[in-house]
Amino acid sequence: MRILALDSSGLVASVALVEDDVLLGEYSTNFHKTHSTTLLPMLDELMRMLSLDIQKADIDAIAVAKGPGSFTGLRIGAATAKGLAFALGIPIVPVSTLAGLAFNLWGAEGNICPLMDARRNQTYTGIYQFVTQNTHGTGKGQPNLETVMEPCAVDISEIVGQLNEQGGPVTFLGDGVPVFAEYIHDRCIVPYCFAPASANRQRAASVGAYAVSLLSDDETAAVPGDRFAPDYLRLSQAERERLEKNGQ
Repeated sequence: MRILALDSSGLVASVALVEDDVLLGEYSTNFHKTHSTTLLPMLDELMRMLSLDIQKADIDAIAVAKGPGSFTGLRIGAATAKGLAFALGIPIVPVSTLAGLAFNLWGAEGNICPLMDARRNQTYTGIYQFVTQNTHGTGKGQPNLETVMEPCAVDISEIVGQLNEQGGPVTFLGDGVPVFAEYIHDRCIVPYCFAPASANRQRAASVGAYAVSLLSDDETAAVPGDRFAPDYLRLSQAERERLEKNGQ
Protein backbone atom coordinates (compact mmCIF):
# COMPACT_ATOMS: atom_id res chain seq x y z
CA MET A 1 0.00 0.00 0.00
CA ARG A 2 1.44 3.34 -1.06
CA ILE A 3 0.26 6.47 0.77
CA LEU A 4 1.02 10.10 -0.05
CA ALA A 5 0.82 12.10 3.20
CA LEU A 6 0.41 15.83 3.81
CA ASP A 7 0.50 17.94 6.95
CA SER A 8 0.10 21.71 6.90
CA SER A 9 -1.86 22.02 10.14
CA GLY A 10 0.73 24.11 11.99
CA LEU A 11 4.00 25.93 11.41
CA VAL A 12 5.48 22.82 9.80
CA ALA A 13 4.81 21.99 6.16
CA SER A 14 5.46 18.34 5.44
CA VAL A 15 4.93 15.83 2.62
CA ALA A 16 5.90 12.17 2.56
CA LEU A 17 5.49 8.98 0.55
CA VAL A 18 5.04 5.81 2.59
CA GLU A 19 4.85 2.27 1.22
CA ASP A 20 3.65 -0.28 3.78
CA ASP A 21 6.26 -0.03 6.56
CA VAL A 22 8.87 1.82 4.48
CA LEU A 23 9.30 5.60 4.26
CA LEU A 24 10.28 6.29 0.65
CA GLY A 25 10.82 9.99 1.17
CA GLU A 26 9.88 13.01 3.26
CA TYR A 27 10.25 16.77 2.89
CA SER A 28 9.53 18.95 5.93
CA THR A 29 10.18 22.57 6.77
CA ASN A 30 9.51 24.51 9.96
CA PHE A 31 9.72 28.04 8.67
CA HIS A 32 7.43 31.06 8.61
CA LYS A 33 6.21 30.77 5.03
CA THR A 34 2.67 30.44 3.75
CA HIS A 35 1.95 26.78 3.07
CA SER A 36 0.06 27.70 -0.09
CA THR A 37 3.40 28.66 -1.64
CA THR A 38 5.41 25.72 -0.27
CA LEU A 39 3.31 22.54 -0.11
CA LEU A 40 2.98 21.75 -3.84
CA PRO A 41 6.59 22.75 -4.69
CA MET A 42 7.75 20.46 -1.86
CA LEU A 43 5.64 17.64 -3.28
CA ASP A 44 7.07 18.24 -6.76
CA GLU A 45 10.61 18.17 -5.38
CA LEU A 46 9.94 14.98 -3.43
CA MET A 47 8.60 13.24 -6.54
CA ARG A 48 11.57 14.49 -8.55
CA MET A 49 14.07 13.18 -6.00
CA LEU A 50 12.30 9.80 -6.01
CA SER A 51 12.23 9.78 -9.84
CA LEU A 52 8.46 9.33 -9.78
CA ASP A 53 5.66 10.78 -11.86
CA ILE A 54 2.79 11.37 -9.46
CA GLN A 55 0.30 10.33 -12.13
CA LYS A 56 2.08 6.98 -12.52
CA ALA A 57 3.28 6.39 -8.96
CA ASP A 58 0.52 3.88 -8.08
CA ILE A 59 -0.53 5.87 -5.01
CA ASP A 60 -3.45 4.19 -3.21
CA ALA A 61 -4.64 7.07 -1.02
CA ILE A 62 -3.87 10.57 0.24
CA ALA A 63 -3.42 10.85 4.01
CA VAL A 64 -3.89 14.36 5.37
CA ALA A 65 -3.79 15.93 8.82
CA LYS A 66 -7.44 16.91 9.30
CA GLY A 67 -6.99 19.12 12.37
CA PRO A 68 -7.07 20.66 14.79
CA GLY A 69 -4.59 23.38 13.96
CA SER A 70 -4.20 26.59 12.01
CA PHE A 71 -7.43 27.35 10.16
CA THR A 72 -5.55 28.61 7.11
CA GLY A 73 -3.10 25.70 7.18
CA LEU A 74 -5.88 23.14 7.46
CA ARG A 75 -7.74 24.67 4.53
CA ILE A 76 -4.60 24.61 2.40
CA GLY A 77 -3.98 20.97 3.27
CA ALA A 78 -7.59 20.04 2.61
CA ALA A 79 -7.69 21.82 -0.75
CA THR A 80 -4.42 20.19 -1.81
CA ALA A 81 -5.53 16.71 -0.71
CA LYS A 82 -8.95 17.02 -2.36
CA GLY A 83 -7.40 18.27 -5.62
CA LEU A 84 -4.91 15.41 -5.70
CA ALA A 85 -7.55 12.84 -4.77
CA PHE A 86 -9.77 14.05 -7.61
CA ALA A 87 -6.93 14.15 -10.16
CA LEU A 88 -5.62 10.70 -9.21
CA GLY A 89 -9.00 9.08 -8.60
CA ILE A 90 -8.09 7.90 -5.10
CA PRO A 91 -9.60 8.40 -1.61
CA ILE A 92 -8.45 10.47 1.35
CA VAL A 93 -7.52 9.08 4.78
CA PRO A 94 -8.22 11.80 7.37
CA VAL A 95 -5.79 11.65 10.31
CA SER A 96 -6.09 13.67 13.51
CA THR A 97 -3.22 16.14 13.71
CA LEU A 98 -2.79 15.21 17.38
CA ALA A 99 -2.79 11.47 16.70
CA GLY A 100 -0.21 12.04 13.96
CA LEU A 101 1.97 13.90 16.45
CA ALA A 102 1.58 11.12 19.01
CA PHE A 103 2.58 8.57 16.35
CA ASN A 104 5.99 10.29 16.20
CA LEU A 105 6.67 8.54 19.52
CA TRP A 106 5.66 5.07 18.31
CA GLY A 107 6.02 2.48 21.07
CA ALA A 108 6.66 5.00 23.86
CA GLU A 109 5.49 4.08 27.34
CA GLY A 110 3.07 6.10 29.43
CA ASN A 111 0.86 8.96 28.32
CA ILE A 112 1.65 11.01 25.23
CA CYS A 113 0.26 14.54 25.27
CA PRO A 114 0.52 16.66 22.10
CA LEU A 115 0.18 20.39 22.73
CA MET A 116 -0.60 22.86 19.96
CA ASP A 117 -0.77 26.54 20.79
CA ALA A 118 -4.40 27.68 20.33
CA ARG A 119 -3.77 31.17 21.79
CA ARG A 120 -5.57 32.77 24.75
CA ASN A 121 -3.82 30.30 27.09
CA GLN A 122 -5.60 27.43 25.34
CA THR A 123 -4.16 24.38 23.66
CA TYR A 124 -5.35 21.84 21.14
CA THR A 125 -4.57 18.62 22.91
CA GLY A 126 -5.46 15.02 23.71
CA ILE A 127 -3.95 12.06 25.53
CA TYR A 128 -2.69 8.93 23.79
CA GLN A 129 -1.04 5.65 24.74
CA PHE A 130 0.58 2.80 22.83
CA VAL A 131 -0.91 -0.49 23.94
CA THR A 132 0.61 -3.82 22.88
CA GLN A 133 -1.65 -6.85 22.81
CA ASN A 134 -0.09 -10.30 23.07
CA THR A 135 -0.25 -12.42 19.94
CA HIS A 136 -1.22 -16.04 20.57
CA GLY A 137 0.22 -15.89 24.07
CA THR A 138 3.75 -15.25 22.80
CA GLY A 139 4.11 -11.87 24.45
CA LYS A 140 4.82 -10.38 21.04
CA GLY A 141 2.68 -7.84 19.26
CA GLN A 142 2.51 -4.49 17.55
CA PRO A 143 1.86 -1.40 19.70
CA ASN A 144 -1.46 0.20 18.77
CA LEU A 145 -2.16 3.87 19.32
CA GLU A 146 -5.18 4.30 21.59
CA THR A 147 -6.96 7.52 22.45
CA VAL A 148 -7.25 8.10 26.19
CA MET A 149 -8.68 11.62 25.86
CA GLU A 150 -10.29 12.81 22.62
CA PRO A 151 -8.89 15.87 20.82
CA CYS A 152 -10.15 19.10 22.37
CA ALA A 153 -9.39 22.79 22.81
CA VAL A 154 -8.94 23.52 26.53
CA ASP A 155 -7.08 25.76 28.95
CA ILE A 156 -3.59 24.44 29.73
CA SER A 157 -4.62 24.06 33.39
CA GLU A 158 -7.31 21.57 32.41
CA ILE A 159 -5.06 19.17 30.52
CA VAL A 160 -2.29 19.32 33.13
CA GLY A 161 -4.88 18.70 35.84
CA GLN A 162 -6.21 15.69 33.91
CA LEU A 163 -2.71 14.22 33.58
CA ASN A 164 -2.05 14.78 37.29
CA GLU A 165 -5.25 12.89 38.14
CA GLN A 166 -4.38 9.97 35.86
CA GLY A 167 -0.89 9.57 37.26
CA GLY A 168 1.93 7.88 35.40
CA PRO A 169 4.65 9.41 33.23
CA VAL A 170 3.84 11.67 30.30
CA THR A 171 5.73 12.92 27.26
CA PHE A 172 4.76 16.34 25.90
CA LEU A 173 5.38 17.38 22.31
CA GLY A 174 4.19 19.95 19.80
CA ASP A 175 4.55 23.67 19.21
CA GLY A 176 2.68 24.35 22.44
CA VAL A 177 5.53 23.00 24.56
CA PRO A 178 7.66 26.19 24.43
CA VAL A 179 4.54 28.24 25.18
CA PHE A 180 3.45 26.20 28.19
CA ALA A 181 6.75 24.74 29.42
CA GLU A 182 6.93 27.06 32.44
CA TYR A 183 3.39 26.19 33.49
CA ILE A 184 4.16 22.48 33.12
CA HIS A 185 7.31 22.86 35.24
CA ASP A 186 5.30 24.58 37.97
CA ARG A 187 2.09 22.50 37.96
CA CYS A 188 2.74 19.02 36.57
CA ILE A 189 3.26 16.65 39.53
CA VAL A 190 3.67 13.39 37.56
CA PRO A 191 6.97 12.41 35.91
CA TYR A 192 7.22 14.11 32.54
CA CYS A 193 9.60 14.88 29.71
CA PHE A 194 9.61 16.79 26.43
CA ALA A 195 10.12 15.02 23.11
CA PRO A 196 13.42 15.71 21.30
CA ALA A 197 13.74 17.90 18.21
CA SER A 198 13.52 14.87 15.92
CA ALA A 199 10.00 14.06 17.09
CA ASN A 200 8.39 17.18 18.55
CA ARG A 201 6.68 18.64 15.48
CA GLN A 202 4.27 17.43 12.81
CA ARG A 203 5.66 14.93 10.31
CA ALA A 204 3.89 13.74 7.20
CA ALA A 205 5.74 10.43 7.58
CA SER A 206 3.87 9.78 10.83
CA VAL A 207 0.56 10.82 9.24
CA GLY A 208 1.22 8.36 6.42
CA ALA A 209 2.38 5.53 8.68
CA TYR A 210 -0.64 5.98 10.93
CA ALA A 211 -2.91 5.99 7.87
CA VAL A 212 -1.46 2.61 6.82
CA SER A 213 -2.22 1.32 10.32
CA LEU A 214 -5.77 2.67 10.20
CA LEU A 215 -6.46 1.14 6.79
CA SER A 216 -5.09 -2.25 7.86
CA ASP A 217 -7.69 -2.32 10.64
CA ASP A 218 -10.58 -0.62 8.85
CA GLU A 219 -10.89 0.00 5.11
CA THR A 220 -13.62 2.57 5.78
CA ALA A 221 -10.93 4.87 7.23
CA ALA A 222 -10.59 6.14 3.65
CA VAL A 223 -13.29 8.48 2.33
CA PRO A 224 -14.02 9.98 -1.10
CA GLY A 225 -12.34 13.33 -1.58
CA ASP A 226 -15.62 15.22 -1.88
CA ARG A 227 -16.66 14.01 1.60
CA PHE A 228 -13.54 15.19 3.39
CA ALA A 229 -13.58 18.35 5.50
CA PRO A 230 -11.12 19.65 8.13
CA ASP A 231 -11.91 19.28 11.82
CA TYR A 232 -11.33 22.72 13.36
CA LEU A 233 -12.65 21.83 16.86
CA ARG A 234 -13.70 25.42 17.48
CA LEU A 235 -14.95 28.50 15.64
CA SER A 236 -12.51 30.80 13.90
CA GLN A 237 -11.62 34.10 15.56
CA ALA A 238 -13.70 36.01 13.01
CA GLU A 239 -16.72 33.81 13.70
CA ARG A 240 -16.28 34.15 17.48
CA GLU A 241 -16.03 37.94 17.20
CA ARG A 242 -19.16 38.07 15.02
CA LEU A 243 -21.12 36.04 17.57
CA GLU A 244 -19.83 38.17 20.44
CA LYS A 245 -20.81 41.32 18.55
CA ASN A 246 -24.33 39.94 18.12
CA GLY A 247 -24.52 38.97 21.78
CA GLN A 248 -24.56 35.22 21.08
